[in-house]
Amino acid sequence: MIAYLQGRLVHKEPTHVIIEVQGVGYHVNISLHTFSQVKDLEALKLHTHLQVREDAHLLFGFYSLQERQMFQHLISVNGVGPSTALVVLSYLPPTELQQAIVREDLATLQAVKGIGSKTAQRIVLELRDKLKKEGTEGAIHGPVYNTQRHEALSALMTLGISKAAAEKSVDAVLKKSGSTISLEELVKQALKNA
Repeated sequence: MIAYLQGRLVHKEPTHVIIEVQGVGYHVNISLHTFSQVKDLEALKLHTHLQVREDAHLLFGFYSLQERQMFQHLISVNGVGPSTALVVLSYLPPTELQQAIVREDLATLQAVKGIGSKTAQRIVLELRDKLKKEGTEGAIHGPVYNTQRHEALSALMTLGISKAAAEKSVDAVLKKSGSTISLEELVKQALKNA
Protein backbone atom coordinates (compact mmCIF):
# COMPACT_ATOMS: atom_id res chain seq x y z
CA MET A 1 0.00 0.00 0.00
CA ILE A 2 1.10 3.59 -0.59
CA ALA A 3 1.13 5.20 2.88
CA TYR A 4 1.65 8.78 1.75
CA LEU A 5 2.74 10.98 -1.14
CA GLN A 6 5.00 13.97 -0.69
CA GLY A 7 5.66 16.25 -3.61
CA ARG A 8 4.66 19.27 -5.65
CA LEU A 9 1.01 20.15 -6.10
CA VAL A 10 0.59 20.66 -9.87
CA HIS A 11 -3.21 20.69 -10.17
CA LYS A 12 -6.03 21.09 -7.67
CA GLU A 13 -9.79 20.88 -7.74
CA PRO A 14 -12.26 20.42 -4.87
CA THR A 15 -12.56 16.69 -5.69
CA HIS A 16 -8.98 15.77 -6.58
CA VAL A 17 -5.38 16.92 -6.81
CA ILE A 18 -2.42 15.87 -8.92
CA ILE A 19 0.83 15.58 -7.00
CA GLU A 20 4.13 15.25 -8.82
CA VAL A 21 6.55 12.97 -7.00
CA GLN A 22 9.94 12.61 -8.73
CA GLY A 23 8.53 13.10 -12.22
CA VAL A 24 5.38 10.99 -11.75
CA GLY A 25 1.98 12.67 -11.44
CA TYR A 26 -0.46 10.96 -9.06
CA HIS A 27 -4.20 11.63 -9.37
CA VAL A 28 -5.51 11.64 -5.78
CA ASN A 29 -9.20 11.90 -4.83
CA ILE A 30 -9.75 14.18 -1.84
CA SER A 31 -12.53 15.52 0.39
CA LEU A 32 -13.49 19.20 0.61
CA HIS A 33 -11.98 19.18 4.12
CA THR A 34 -8.57 18.20 2.70
CA PHE A 35 -8.99 20.64 -0.21
CA SER A 36 -9.53 23.53 2.22
CA GLN A 37 -6.23 22.65 3.92
CA VAL A 38 -4.08 22.20 0.79
CA LYS A 39 -5.50 24.72 -1.71
CA ASP A 40 -2.82 27.35 -0.97
CA LEU A 41 0.15 24.97 -0.78
CA GLU A 42 2.76 24.34 -3.45
CA ALA A 43 4.42 21.36 -1.79
CA LEU A 44 2.45 18.94 0.34
CA LYS A 45 2.20 15.54 1.94
CA LEU A 46 -1.02 13.54 1.76
CA HIS A 47 -1.70 10.35 3.71
CA THR A 48 -3.21 7.93 1.23
CA HIS A 49 -5.46 4.92 0.88
CA LEU A 50 -5.17 2.80 -2.26
CA GLN A 51 -8.23 0.89 -3.46
CA VAL A 52 -7.59 -1.82 -6.04
CA ARG A 53 -10.55 -2.88 -8.15
CA GLU A 54 -10.79 -5.01 -11.26
CA ASP A 55 -11.23 -1.97 -13.46
CA ALA A 56 -9.16 0.66 -11.60
CA HIS A 57 -6.60 1.52 -8.95
CA LEU A 58 -7.94 4.51 -7.02
CA LEU A 59 -5.87 6.68 -4.71
CA PHE A 60 -7.54 8.69 -1.93
CA GLY A 61 -5.60 11.37 -0.07
CA PHE A 62 -6.04 13.04 3.30
CA TYR A 63 -4.29 15.98 4.91
CA SER A 64 -4.38 14.32 8.37
CA LEU A 65 -3.98 10.76 9.61
CA GLN A 66 -7.21 11.19 11.58
CA GLU A 67 -9.16 11.88 8.40
CA ARG A 68 -7.66 8.84 6.67
CA GLN A 69 -8.55 6.67 9.66
CA MET A 70 -12.16 7.91 9.62
CA PHE A 71 -12.32 7.19 5.87
CA GLN A 72 -11.11 3.64 6.49
CA HIS A 73 -13.67 3.19 9.27
CA LEU A 74 -16.44 4.42 6.98
CA ILE A 75 -15.57 2.14 4.06
CA SER A 76 -15.52 -0.82 6.45
CA VAL A 77 -19.28 -0.30 6.95
CA ASN A 78 -21.40 -2.48 4.69
CA GLY A 79 -22.96 -0.31 1.97
CA VAL A 80 -20.57 2.66 2.34
CA GLY A 81 -18.13 2.95 -0.54
CA PRO A 82 -15.19 5.31 -1.01
CA SER A 83 -17.24 7.95 -2.85
CA THR A 84 -19.83 8.08 -0.08
CA ALA A 85 -17.09 8.19 2.56
CA LEU A 86 -15.52 11.21 0.80
CA VAL A 87 -18.90 12.97 0.71
CA VAL A 88 -19.34 12.36 4.45
CA LEU A 89 -15.83 13.69 5.19
CA SER A 90 -16.47 16.68 2.92
CA TYR A 91 -19.53 17.55 4.98
CA LEU A 92 -18.23 16.68 8.48
CA PRO A 93 -14.63 17.13 9.67
CA PRO A 94 -13.21 13.92 11.25
CA THR A 95 -13.67 15.06 14.87
CA GLU A 96 -17.29 16.11 14.35
CA LEU A 97 -18.03 12.87 12.50
CA GLN A 98 -16.56 10.80 15.32
CA GLN A 99 -18.61 12.73 17.91
CA ALA A 100 -21.81 12.32 15.86
CA ILE A 101 -21.28 8.55 15.64
CA VAL A 102 -20.41 8.16 19.33
CA ARG A 103 -23.42 10.30 20.37
CA GLU A 104 -25.63 8.32 17.96
CA ASP A 105 -26.64 11.61 16.30
CA LEU A 106 -28.50 10.16 13.31
CA ALA A 107 -29.85 13.58 12.26
CA THR A 108 -26.32 14.93 11.68
CA LEU A 109 -25.38 11.88 9.62
CA GLN A 110 -28.59 12.01 7.60
CA ALA A 111 -27.94 15.66 6.76
CA VAL A 112 -25.12 14.41 4.50
CA LYS A 113 -26.25 14.01 0.88
CA GLY A 114 -26.66 10.32 0.04
CA ILE A 115 -26.93 9.10 3.65
CA GLY A 116 -30.39 7.81 4.45
CA SER A 117 -31.74 6.58 7.77
CA LYS A 118 -30.69 2.94 7.23
CA THR A 119 -27.12 3.86 6.24
CA ALA A 120 -26.84 6.29 9.18
CA GLN A 121 -28.05 3.57 11.57
CA ARG A 122 -25.59 1.07 10.08
CA ILE A 123 -22.69 3.53 10.46
CA VAL A 124 -23.57 4.14 14.11
CA LEU A 125 -24.14 0.46 14.84
CA GLU A 126 -20.89 -0.73 13.26
CA LEU A 127 -18.58 2.11 14.36
CA ARG A 128 -19.91 3.45 17.68
CA ASP A 129 -18.08 1.04 20.01
CA LYS A 130 -14.87 1.15 18.00
CA LEU A 131 -14.81 4.97 18.02
CA LYS A 132 -15.75 5.17 21.71
CA LYS A 133 -12.75 2.98 22.51
CA GLU A 134 -10.45 5.10 20.31
CA GLY A 135 -11.80 8.27 21.91
CA THR A 136 -11.12 6.90 25.40
CA GLU A 137 -7.60 5.85 24.48
CA GLY A 138 -6.97 9.29 22.98
CA ALA A 139 -8.23 11.00 26.12
CA ILE A 140 -6.05 8.85 28.38
CA HIS A 141 -2.90 8.76 26.34
CA GLY A 142 -3.06 11.67 23.89
CA PRO A 143 -1.58 11.55 20.39
CA VAL A 144 2.04 11.05 21.52
CA TYR A 145 1.09 8.16 23.75
CA ASN A 146 -0.94 6.47 21.05
CA THR A 147 2.30 6.09 19.06
CA GLN A 148 4.35 5.11 22.10
CA ARG A 149 1.61 2.75 23.29
CA HIS A 150 1.35 1.16 19.84
CA GLU A 151 5.12 0.62 19.63
CA ALA A 152 5.23 -0.85 23.14
CA LEU A 153 2.33 -3.21 22.33
CA SER A 154 4.07 -4.35 19.13
CA ALA A 155 7.28 -5.04 21.05
CA LEU A 156 5.49 -7.02 23.78
CA MET A 157 3.48 -9.09 21.30
CA THR A 158 6.68 -9.84 19.37
CA LEU A 159 8.08 -11.16 22.65
CA GLY A 160 5.14 -13.57 22.91
CA ILE A 161 2.83 -11.69 25.29
CA SER A 162 -0.87 -11.90 24.37
CA LYS A 163 -2.49 -8.70 23.08
CA ALA A 164 -4.93 -8.48 26.02
CA ALA A 165 -2.18 -8.91 28.63
CA ALA A 166 0.10 -6.46 26.81
CA GLU A 167 -2.63 -3.79 26.61
CA LYS A 168 -3.51 -4.16 30.29
CA SER A 169 0.13 -3.94 31.34
CA VAL A 170 1.07 -1.01 29.07
CA ASP A 171 -2.03 0.99 30.07
CA ALA A 172 -1.27 0.44 33.77
CA VAL A 173 2.33 1.66 33.34
CA LEU A 174 1.24 4.70 31.29
CA LYS A 175 -1.37 5.64 33.88
CA LYS A 176 1.24 5.50 36.66
CA SER A 177 4.12 7.22 34.88
CA GLY A 178 2.41 9.98 32.90
CA SER A 179 4.50 11.69 30.21
CA THR A 180 7.91 11.06 31.72
CA ILE A 181 8.51 7.49 30.56
CA SER A 182 10.65 6.46 27.59
CA LEU A 183 9.57 3.71 25.20
CA GLU A 184 12.38 1.47 26.46
CA GLU A 185 11.35 1.93 30.10
CA LEU A 186 7.67 1.46 29.21
CA VAL A 187 8.42 -1.93 27.62
CA LYS A 188 10.63 -3.00 30.58
CA GLN A 189 8.01 -2.09 33.20
CA ALA A 190 5.19 -3.61 31.15
CA LEU A 191 7.17 -6.86 30.88
CA LYS A 192 7.45 -6.99 34.67
CA ASN A 193 3.67 -6.53 35.04
CA ALA A 194 2.63 -8.92 32.24
